[in-house]
Amino acid sequence: MKINEKLKNVDLYFITDSVLTKKTVIEDVKSALRAGVKIIQYRDKNKNTKEMIEEAGKICGLCRKKGALLIINDRVDVALAVDSDGVHLGSEDMPYRTARKILGDNRIIGLTVHNTEEAIAAERAGADYIGVSPVFNTSTKPDAGVPGGLKLIREAKEKIKISFVAIGGINETNIADVIAAGTKSAAIISAIVTKPDVEKECRKFRRIIINSCKLQDKTKKL
Repeated sequence: MKINEKLKNVDLYFITDSVLTKKTVIEDVKSALRAGVKIIQYRDKNKNTKEMIEEAGKICGLCRKKGALLIINDRVDVALAVDSDGVHLGSEDMPYRTARKILGDNRIIGLTVHNTEEAIAAERAGADYIGVSPVFNTSTKPDAGVPGGLKLIREAKEKIKISFVAIGGINETNIADVIAAGTKSAAIISAIVTKPDVEKECRKFRRIIINSCKLQDKTKKL
């Protein structure tokens, strides 16, 4: 299956968090994969490079067995070291063009955007997907910026063709509204990894996303 097709099939976008987890990042990833999650983003701001490579390497093996994509947050060097499927870059990380030269054309590069102009620019640059952030207030990433709300999702849906993931403050109370606004994929961190049963939470959010997408498709046909 081509990269773009794999990205289109993503519903819950799972991001690791070694600070918030109740168990371990590895256990969280295993739980997410058992729940059918198709993409894992490994993000860790606290470990050194050696530790990240060791942990990401284990996660890469787990993802390969389940046919899931592994994306490394920020660190192009770690992505290459563990042969991951790609990287996700923020506005202060390595520039897209530089990362593409290093990674080649066969790896995924996702970019974080905060408004419609950045979303359009990311698509033109060649990004495989974008992370629309933050939708709501979030404590997971203090420097995430001013929330764009559902309006940000609606505008992204209208202006770009590549896959995009909604992220920031998404939980059980607003996830249906997020999907209704126009995305088919959402990243949820604290509402999942802070709970005792990560697999159960992943299954729940996947079910909500999938059912909400079906409802939107049905509505369009009416």
